[in-house]
Amino acid sequence: MDQAVNLWPLLGIAVVVAGFLLRFNPLLVVCAAGIVTGLAAGMMPLAILAKLGQGFMKTRNLTLILLLVLPVAGLMERHGLREQARDWIQGIRNATASRLLIAYLLVRELSAALGLTGLGGHPQMVRPILAPMTEGAWEKQHGELNPAQQQQLRAMCAATDNVGLFFGEDIFVAFGAVILMHTFLQENGVAAEPLHIALWGIPTALFAFIIHAARLMRLEHQLLRRSGAAPRLKEQHA
Repeated sequence: MDQAVNLWPLLGIAVVVAGFLLRFNPLLVVCAAGIVTGLAAGMMPLAILAKLGQGFMKTRNLTLILLLVLPVAGLMERHGLREQARDWIQGIRNATASRLLIAYLLVRELSAALGLTGLGGHPQMVRPILAPMTEGAWEKQHGELNPAQQQQLRAMCAATDNVGLFFGEDIFVAFGAVILMHTFLQENGVAAEPLHIALWGIPTALFAFIIHAARLMRLEHQLLRRSGAAPRLKEQHA
């Protein structure tokens, strides 16, 4: 190498890790990491502020999407969407919390692989539909949830959506990360087509599905063991 590489900007990663471990506000953590990275790279404060502003302007449509989705989801919840989802899943005889989440993981990963990333998500799918359905499936098999079980079950619903989206979208050839990797490799003299990069994401997505599905299969046993309760099936109505 002709010039020494400045590794000080990597301090921003340490700020992110420390902030999340200490459970600080994520927005403040990310902004602080950006400022630390800029200062470590020798940027002037005004230049750092300009970069933060450019980043906001590039993603301002995301704020608009959230502002549109949240009122719609809230209105649907007010009119009984969560209760309807819970009642519907309880009408399926063999439905369990683990099976439901594994099925959602499969659908989420396959749809993300096709570029349909908007079909799921925390505000429009996990909170109003998936979480109530999972709780309803649990209550049908094991009775009422205690607060600790409810929080862990909801957390696993959110994690399932994240895993399916994160590893599924890497298979989509037009995904931004795939294009970014293609551009980076091309600039460094490595010939790699976007299609080949996306195809190599399939083994990772497959293993992610298997590993998370195994975790979901053990979920109900873990919840029962931590609560000290024995498995109890509710009586089935004819």
